[in-house]
Amino acid sequence: MKLDVLAIGSHPDDVELGCGGTLALLAKQGRQVGILHLTRGERGTRGTAEERRQEAEEAAKALGAVELGFLDCGDGAFRTGEAEEDALIERLRAWRPDLVLAPSMSDRHPDHHRSWQLVQSASFYAGLRNRHPEGGPPFRPGAVFAYMQHDSFEPSFIVDVSSVWETKLEALRAYRSQLYQTGAEKKAETKVASREFWLAVEGRARHFGLMINVELGEPFWSRLPLAVSDLSTIVPGGLR
Repeated sequence: MKLDVLAIGSHPDDVELGCGGTLALLAKQGRQVGILHLTRGERGTRGTAEERRQEAEEAAKALGAVELGFLDCGDGAFRTGEAEEDALIERLRAWRPDLVLAPSMSDRHPDHHRSWQLVQSASFYAGLRNRHPEGGPPFRPGAVFAYMQHDSFEPSFIVDVSSVWETKLEALRAYRSQLYQTGAEKKAETKVASREFWLAVEGRARHFGLMINVELGEPFWSRLPLAVSDLSTIVPGGLR
């Protein structure tokens, strides 16, 4: 299926945490949204690969994604070689997304910034006719934007996700093996499974929402300048 937007994550739950609200908003607006996980999170401290796949399917359904896929780039030892580029090129050419949302370009988890490098490279190479010709007709996304993960950055723009916040939370709650759940069975302690991390997800969204005079926002970074045809569309509303 031809996609308007493809969100790519290193592990199941990365996309939902970083840009789940934006995906839910786009799907609500009638856009064709897809999610691609570059690994199955098979080396994570909590949960099995099969559990995480099931959770990812539930989360994608909650957000309104029409396509969901997985690659095998090596959780915990992320690979960015030609084979991994070709695998991603095939997905980009098959789904032909106008916009790609990618992991942070620099982050606490090494898999995240390696994923950024892979997505950037494959998005360009996918447009070269003689690169991986058996992978389908050449196609290059119009833009690649990075969503925020653990480490902060100065955003290029912020999306108002106030109206779809509960949908994002529904998707996050699908990740029972990974994220904090009230009253859940005690398992191995990790940072992302802590109550503090769960509260910080909303805290960050409120911080960036405040910057654009809305309740909740998701920040993004663009390597290139953004095109604006109507200045009035980017003027913040709310209290000034």
